[in-house]
Amino acid sequence: MEFDSRIFIAGHRGMVGSAVGRELRSRGYRDLIERTSGELNLTQQADVEAFFQAEKPEVVVLAAAKVGGILANSQNLTEFLYQNLMIEMNVIRAAATHGVGRLLFLGSSCIYPKLAPQPLKEEYLLTGSLESTNEAYAIAKIAGLKLTEYYNREHGRAFISAMPSNLYGPGDNYHPDHSHVIPGLIRRFHEAKIGGQSEVRVWGTGAPLREFLHVDDLARACVFLLENYNQSQFLNVGSGEEISIKDLAQLIAEVVGYQGRISFDPGKPDGTPRKVMDSSKIRALGWSPKVLLKDGLKQAYLDFTSRIRDQA
Repeated sequence: MEFDSRIFIAGHRGMVGSAVGRELRSRGYRDLIERTSGELNLTQQADVEAFFQAEKPEVVVLAAAKVGGILANSQNLTEFLYQNLMIEMNVIRAAATHGVGRLLFLGSSCIYPKLAPQPLKEEYLLTGSLESTNEAYAIAKIAGLKLTEYYNREHGRAFISAMPSNLYGPGDNYHPDHSHVIPGLIRRFHEAKIGGQSEVRVWGTGAPLREFLHVDDLARACVFLLENYNQSQFLNVGSGEEISIKDLAQLIAEVVGYQGRISFDPGKPDGTPRKVMDSSKIRALGWSPKVLLKDGLKQAYLDFTSRIRDQA
């Protein structure tokens, strides 16, 4: 990439896309192309083709996706599969058709089998059954990374894919029903503190182990890969550290300042029992995460409270 390369960030308003945009600008890249979903509907092939024809991006970061937590995924299987497939297929094909030199597709750690060995290595893809609660989203992400791989293999494209672990940080979705675990717990503990609630009940047993990556660390990895990586093999991007949901809930409560009781509801689904990624391949190239979990949670809580104030 050159500093004046035309770079299209698909999904620039989302947590990942906005972080990638901040990182690119901080590095000196100055020609970023951004469109809202109202300006460009990525699920419509004709609209995407017309956009690429008119704007002629040279680099694409595909961060646009329909996302959500366990509840949203399990209740909207059709839309999670359809919308994500359409976005990926339209953007990746248009990029190839219109001569884009570099494309980075962003997936998710949910692509791995539910009971795959830990830590999760790239070669474990498609070796077992997926976690049922997010199967639709995972299938879509697998299709996207495979399409980038096939374009490289059959057409010599320099398209790459990265699979981040669970993400959090500024710009996250704090919706009470459609958020992931960290933003969801931040909201619940904050509302419990403000409302004087004596107890917060958390989904599941609290036993599952999860790995979390600050979105700014992912953004640094994205730019690093665009500048340095040219292989078809997708790469894991994770912190390498894991924490139980129980310990995570207690840590978020501490950051928020909630002092009531935390209980767990074993009648609700836990999801995959353990999910930590082997990120040794990208670390061997020279990237490593910088944001510690507690520091990142403090930033996320400040982001949440600032957005609550803006909405008031």
